[in-house]
Amino acid sequence: MIKLIVFDLDNVIMNGEAIDEIGKIANVEDQIAEITDKAMNGELDFETSIQERVKLLEGVSVEDIVELREKIPLTNGAEETVKSLKDNDYEVIIISGSFDIIADPLKEKLGVDGIFVNSLVEEDGVLTGEVSGDLVSGSKLDVLNNFIGGKDISLDECVAIGDGANDISIIEASGLGIAFNAKPAVKEIADVIVDDGDLTAILPVIEAKATEDDETEEEVVEEVSEDETVEAVDETVDDVVEESEEAEAEDAVDEEVSEDGEAEDVAEESEEVDDEIVEFDDGFVLADTIEGVKQQKVEKEEQIAKIAEEREHYNMVAKEQRKIRDELNDSLKENLNKAIEFRDQRNKINKEVEEEKKLRNKANKDLKNLEWSSGKKDKVKLENEIKKIDKIIETRVLDIKKENQLVKNANDLRKQLMDIHEDDKNKEQAQELRKESEDHHARVVELSEQAQEAHEQMLHYFRKTDEIRAAADEAHKSFVEARKAASSKHEEFKLVLSEIHVINKKLGTSRPRKRKSNSKQSAPKKNTEEKEKAESLFDKFKHGKKLSTEELLLLQKYDIN
Repeated sequence: MIKLIVFDLDNVIMNGEAIDEIGKIANVEDQIAEITDKAMNGELDFETSIQERVKLLEGVSVEDIVELREKIPLTNGAEETVKSLKDNDYEVIIISGSFDIIADPLKEKLGVDGIFVNSLVEEDGVLTGEVSGDLVSGSKLDVLNNFIGGKDISLDECVAIGDGANDISIIEASGLGIAFNAKPAVKEIADVIVDDGDLTAILPVIEAKATEDDETEEEVVEEVSEDETVEAVDETVDDVVEESEEAEAEDAVDEEVSEDGEAEDVAEESEEVDDEIVEFDDGFVLADTIEGVKQQKVEKEEQIAKIAEEREHYNMVAKEQRKIRDELNDSLKENLNKAIEFRDQRNKINKEVEEEKKLRNKANKDLKNLEWSSGKKDKVKLENEIKKIDKIIETRVLDIKKENQLVKNANDLRKQLMDIHEDDKNKEQAQELRKESEDHHARVVELSEQAQEAHEQMLHYFRKTDEIRAAADEAHKSFVEARKAASSKHEEFKLVLSEIHVINKKLGTSRPRKRKSNSKQSAPKKNTEEKEKAESLFDKFKHGKKLSTEELLLLQKYDIN
């Protein structure tokens, strides 16, 4: 069962490497990026790499970093992913080798349950080039173990998402490790690899894991329940065998004595039982008279019948809730598949959009080159020169001779402009390119609308999946509660059954012998009917029907097993 989701920050929740971005302020981004790559690929231990990189940041203004963090974007889908996980009652934390000055505002923005990062040491508003924190020399697994130490959470109930070498410790140790746009070293050890620009792509993976855990838990619960049922039947049959053997032996004596007519009753109903007192853990003590013991038997039989009825009720509730949960889980899978289908459709359409944009841009570029090569460049140049002369004439005070010369120059340029013309071939080609550009642009608009529609459908089915999941979780919770209640009633059933067994043994040693019945001739017919009923009960028992004590006695009487 998944309880905790652990995210890395840089390049997972946040679309960028914080230390690389800070390095740009100090113009040391290249040196930092080189060290970062070595660390992410596992070529350099994290403690050494973080200290070397932070040392390069000495003198950077804290104010500049605060301004910078507002410009670092979150990964696409980060907010939606965390919200979805929180809505499903998972705890969500961030463990990162990044820095609190960058990460702290995200706790409130995303609503995560905790953020564990390092701190950049500062003095008088500037960085000293030193770094402190549990993640400088310690591993992410150390931090995770400390976090879950005081909670009812095991590592198997954690999901870890990361992309770099320092995430390997938690990805390996967690019940589910996801490599998100990760380095090769991380992909090699991860349970699942997700290469996607949108963080919501991990939600179906977590959903599938949660569903698998639920099914496993159900199998364990059912297996235990079946084992208990078999054990209960075995115990009941043992009791029945013992009681039946005693009854048969006593009946044989009864018949013999009746035929001879010589024996007297061994004991009267008012006779007291042995002085031995049998006491149970629940406080049950046998009465000290036969009448009292018989009354106890009546009470215990009423009690066990009520318990069996209650147990059956809880088993029925569990069965109904399991059916509801299974139906919801089937619906959940269908909706999840629909969401993934629309996501894939959206991504496919977006690729087509990009292709159409490239073709449109190429047509525009070819058109521009054609226009320039067919005289447009000269036309633009002449037009600019004419505008320049006209502006001088309009804005400056000139002597008449100079003004006349400028007017003449402008007129000459206009004559040259009129002489420039495009040939028919170039005009036709230009028209074709314009048409091609317009067609590709129209296709871009059309496909973009289709992609948006697919995206909205994807979000619809993801939201619907979350709703179904919540309902399935509630049904599963009710199923487990009913199972526990049924198991509890079953334990009560076994205890009372053992008390009845002791009562029967006491009654069997001192009850009056049976007399011959005048209706003995009807026994064959009665026995036949009882045997047929016993055979029918046994057939139902093989198919899962729960039998009462009387029904089990009937099976034993006719040796049906």
